[in-house]
Amino acid sequence: QWCFVPLDRSHDGNRQLYPLNTWVRLLELPNSLCDDEALLLCQHSDSKWVAWIPNYGEMILHHSQFYFQPQ
Repeated sequence: QWCFVPLDRSHDGNRQLYPLNTWVRLLELPNSLCDDEALLLCQHSDSKWVAWIPNYGEMILHHSQFYFQPQ
């Protein structure tokens, strides 16, 4: 799966809400065997992220499916 990264960064209207390569806590697990954390790989749309979940793989997550706790 590929992530879209714009080459023209002069448009500031699409700000990322979460830092890339950040671990977040999942509120909804895709299955009972996967971890409850996911690594955000890149933003897929305004409200969705491509994430990697240990013991599951890549998944597109809506921001309502996880929470970010800054350290």
